[in-house]
Amino acid sequence: MLPHDHEFAALKEKLLTMSSLAASSVQNAIRSLVERNDDLARQVEQADDQLDALEIELDELAIVLLSRGPIASDLRMITVAMKITHDLERVGDESTTIARRAVDLNKEPQLKPYVDIPRMATMALEMLNDALEAFVSRDTGRARAVLPRDKEVDALHKQLQRELVSFMLESPTTITRCLNLMQVSKRIERIADHATNIAEEVVFLYEGRDIRHTGKDDKA
Repeated sequence: MLPHDHEFAALKEKLLTMSSLAASSVQNAIRSLVERNDDLARQVEQADDQLDALEIELDELAIVLLSRGPIASDLRMITVAMKITHDLERVGDESTTIARRAVDLNKEPQLKPYVDIPRMATMALEMLNDALEAFVSRDTGRARAVLPRDKEVDALHKQLQRELVSFMLESPTTITRCLNLMQVSKRIERIADHATNIAEEVVFLYEGRDIRHTGKDDKA
């Protein structure tokens, strides 16, 4: 194995560590809300610090690799890895926001049964996991299959927002809780967006085709 091969292996390993940590953060943030568990919320904030540190490490390693004038295929891998790293760091930020909103919500009586939010989170997490699995397995078909699912999460988000607006109009005492839940829903919707970004980058990495803003499920 050439010296730079070890560095590429380290890059992928750190990226996978980061992806696992980001996914766990999403799960813990949602659990902190559903289970009304503030300890889990605090774990999410701690994990965010780890994600930030990993992002810096990955960027530094990528810069070292870029400084060596890599061939085209390696250059694409490095730049895509940096973009995926940024999306994973943002997933950590979204999870932290969810956890903070959960702590606020846990101080008051639960507004309604949490059904839509866990469902949305499960969908977003499955998208994230599939996008990262596609990266590892070089499976652009799996990456492309992630893209249309973003619309399903968007639809659930809009449905929940409408429901919460109705709650606020009917009972002003629910406004604070509704606004917090709206933020949770929005953060989950953004996590699905980050999963979509990663899936698009996987297609670019292995097919050399940029499918952003061009009909995401178009194979032509």
